[in-house]
Amino acid sequence: MRMNEIDFLIIGAAKSATTWLQYSLQRDPEVYMPDPELHYFSREFERGDDWYLSQFSPGPGVRLIGEKSNSYLDMPEAAGRIHAALPDIRLVAQLRNPIERAYSDYCMLFRRGTVDRNIEQFLSPRKAQGNRFLVGGLYGEQIARFLDHFPAERLKVVLFEDTLSRPEAMLNEVRGFLGLGPFIAPPLAEKVKDKEAPVLDPSLRRLLKPFKSAVAPLRGTRLFQTLRGMLARPTRYEPLTPSLRAELLDYYADDTARLGRMIGRDLSNWLHDPAGEDDHANRLGAA
Repeated sequence: MRMNEIDFLIIGAAKSATTWLQYSLQRDPEVYMPDPELHYFSREFERGDDWYLSQFSPGPGVRLIGEKSNSYLDMPEAAGRIHAALPDIRLVAQLRNPIERAYSDYCMLFRRGTVDRNIEQFLSPRKAQGNRFLVGGLYGEQIARFLDHFPAERLKVVLFEDTLSRPEAMLNEVRGFLGLGPFIAPPLAEKVKDKEAPVLDPSLRRLLKPFKSAVAPLRGTRLFQTLRGMLARPTRYEPLTPSLRAELLDYYADDTARLGRMIGRDLSNWLHDPAGEDDHANRLGAA
């Protein structure tokens, strides 16, 4: 396996149905993508090219090789590193209303017990400048970094909202960009992720964290599932209040306008009240 055998990267954004896009491409036997996000050009660069290439194992009949790592979009160093190693790569960025993306990211980490119910501490631009929730939606700044290194024809920007309304058409638009013909991806057997599934309360998860390694061998057993079922409860998320949404609208206004000019799209619907995302988002693994 050599670097020049890698044909494309899905670079993000997180919580924008990129996992659905990856799974849909993987259902084509002519496409190979490793399952885990490698994050090589962002978080794991010190491991070196040999480690990166060892993560790929395409089989016979594969025409295109790629990978997905959402951290490539918002990590400032990634664009230059990718260009140095893969100057002819094709890049796909799937973007979502930055406010909905930030809230979905917060909800994901809340389910994991990483953040608590003090939502303003994590999503208010007045209190949380520079954190992953806010920075992750500065797409204008992020796309500009890639366009500093790559010609525009090497970068395909897809909008999450379009994928919700016409997933098959958007999948085939991406496939056409990658040089593939139309393909009807079979439906996923289940939701990629389910934000409604019962989970342990975050405070309880933190309390049990020291015992995680000791309990690990029991995962998948009937005893483990029984105990988890006794403790897990449906998740109740803190709402995105009108005042917090107003702060985020103001925070993202200039960057969203910049992105719209770069990609030739009217993104004014992102700068108003909720765009009406529904349970289709779950089916695409976005929330």
